Amino acid sequence: MTSVDQPLISVVLPCYNYAAYVGDALISVLEQDYGNFELIVIDDGSRDNSVEIITKVLHAYRQSSKVKRVEFIRQENQGVSAALNAGLALARGVFVATFDADDVMPAGRLSLQATYLQGHPEVGCLGGVAVRIDEQGTVLPKKDKKRLVRRYDFQEALAAALVIGGNIAIYRHDAMKAVGGYDPTIKVQDFQMTLKIAHAGFYVDVLPEVVTLYRKHPDSLSKQYKSEYSYGMRVIEAYRDHPAYPSAKARLITKALRTAVTDDKTYAWDLLRQVPLRLWDRQLLKRVRHLIFKKRNTSINEGG
Repeated sequence: MTSVDQPLISVVLPCYNYAAYVGDALISVLEQDYGNFELIVIDDGSRDNSVEIITKVLHAYRQSSKVKRVEFIRQENQGVSAALNAGLALARGVFVATFDADDVMPAGRLSLQATYLQGHPEVGCLGGVAVRIDEQGTVLPKKDKKRLVRRYDFQEALAAALVIGGNIAIYRHDAMKAVGGYDPTIKVQDFQMTLKIAHAGFYVDVLPEVVTLYRKHPDSLSKQYKSEYSYGMRVIEAYRDHPAYPSAKARLITKALRTAVTDDKTYAWDLLRQVPLRLWDRQLLKRVRHLIFKKRNTSINEGG
């Protein structure tokens, strides 16, 4: 397939204080073999030397890349959802691939996902598998799981509190426009977009192939689990009357308990009491065991 036949993909990459990693992220995008993509980089008020690194990499790799157009904008810090909206306002692509400034995009990723979306017009949001790497880029051990393409409608996505992470997601641009982009006041951008697109009537599919290398480093570990839970609850509030809402809330609580069981046991018990027994699953039971038997971790700062 020639680039003339390939739909334009807009890669939107927001960055905030990721000077140590953003260079690798940009290079991995610029080295993609897909013949028709543009790159939009938004620096969201970084206070380190991210802007310098971004400028240097774009200059060094622009001529050798297949990228058709590059935009680099800087704005005052407004949060990732607002940064993504700024990128979307400039995007011209049929598809939009969001990407995180601390991750690495595997070779062939754009071609793989674009081909799938072309063959599945009913899909509005497409994910894949993320493999974790360390700060130096070495792949971390992980159990290999035999997977098939997984498909979710809105009922299933809400019940699972499904999040297609921004580092693995590619969307139909029309679907993103139809749902009004991101709410910049909600800081969990991936979760809101996944559910909004599913609610608009599109399917959400997840491919079994690896589509991103997710970098594990101290700043990537969420210390603000209370805020994340609060924002997650704001996302599902719009669907409070849906039968799958209780399940979604239970999944959000289970996620928050991962850290809360050792960080703030009083808060953890308060959350646990909100989950009806009929919604207890194996994962929640694991959290309960940790809540009862694990000691409080005093090395983690409590989230606000």
